[in-house]
Amino acid sequence: MTSTVQADADVIVVGAGPSGATTAFHLAQSGLDVLLLEKTAFPREKVCGDGLTPRAVKSLVSMGIDISPEAGWIRNQGLRIIGGGHRLEIPWPDLADYPSFGLVRKRMDFDETLARAAQKVGARLHERTSVTGPVLDDRSGRVLGVTARTTDEDGMRGPEITYTAPLVVAADGNSSRLSLAVGLRPRDDRPMGVAVRTYYTSPRHEDDWLESWLELWDYSGKEPTLLPGYGWAFGVGDGTSNVGLGILNTSKAFQHVDYKALLKGWLDHTPEEWGYRDENMTQPVRGAALPMGFNRQPHYSKGLMLVGDAGGMVNPFNGEGIAYAMESGELAAEVAAQALARGPDGARERALEAYPKALKDTYGGYYTLGRLFVRAIGNPNVMRLATQRGLPHPTLMRFTLKLLANLTDARGGDTMDRLINGLAKITPAA
Repeated sequence: MTSTVQADADVIVVGAGPSGATTAFHLAQSGLDVLLLEKTAFPREKVCGDGLTPRAVKSLVSMGIDISPEAGWIRNQGLRIIGGGHRLEIPWPDLADYPSFGLVRKRMDFDETLARAAQKVGARLHERTSVTGPVLDDRSGRVLGVTARTTDEDGMRGPEITYTAPLVVAADGNSSRLSLAVGLRPRDDRPMGVAVRTYYTSPRHEDDWLESWLELWDYSGKEPTLLPGYGWAFGVGDGTSNVGLGILNTSKAFQHVDYKALLKGWLDHTPEEWGYRDENMTQPVRGAALPMGFNRQPHYSKGLMLVGDAGGMVNPFNGEGIAYAMESGELAAEVAAQALARGPDGARERALEAYPKALKDTYGGYYTLGRLFVRAIGNPNVMRLATQRGLPHPTLMRFTLKLLANLTDARGGDTMDRLINGLAKITPAA
């Protein structure tokens, strides 16, 4: 289709979620002209647990975000684990590399906070701008830019626009239509999760622990079935709690379970005074896919970089996505800034092609361990044994928290850190 307007930038970032906004922020800070395209308008909702581990907090601090309670952030001190008849509270580890606290913030304004931060340092944010496809070089297939359409507040669509840039970053989430358009499909040998969540009016809304229920039972059959997944409850501080569950595709029930019924069945077994009942629900139950362990590759090819969920960067161990979205965005920006400082020749392309290797050096071995973990807990007997035998041992659970949340000091650290880092280092990345 004939385009009517052309606009240029150094980098085009498609999607203004945590990965895209963080990428745009760091690119703009480095002095590049960044165009950030978002199909919706802020504020907007996204399905998420709203709980941020110390990894995500570190990224927020790096962006200069005000994370004070006065700015609307709720601090948490660690993880409360419930399962196998046990209840254990484990504080976030005291590390040099990460803060010793997490945060809670609703996605309704979390994403906008990051996008506005990118704007403040110079990124050009275009809301209500849906990318319709890539612009490709006819001979090489290289991505030269994108086509897009704007939509006004009344839903009227504008003419197609062409935006060009030496580099395009796909930050358009799990579905990543931009990636699909250039032939980058998800890998079916990587774990996938589904998360569903809603909000309940609850007296637990100021609970300063992230709560995780390791036993997720399906009560729909003749006998309760233990599933590979977990439930969560996070106090949001506004009179409500974010409550949800995640399940992995290693379960036979993955695509056959009624997730809303599963959530209700679990919550019906929680104390009634907590308020996790239908009459206290403040929003519909919503769900989202969790693409894990680098399920779409390569993360750079012919002018297109993938960050966050578009590149399948959710942690297989715990389903955490925001921290890795932000970290991959910062890493992508660093590589891109160095590459674009070079001429448009082989030197620039070699620099860009270092991005996938940098990702694998950072997360590859750890994600491979995560895939092995996911496969193991797909066996209900393994999950039951781990819960019943592990929770009574606080030292073992502190180690488990460090492993599952990927919270270790890279240099030095204690014996647990060295063991986890050593395992990740010797485990092949794929």
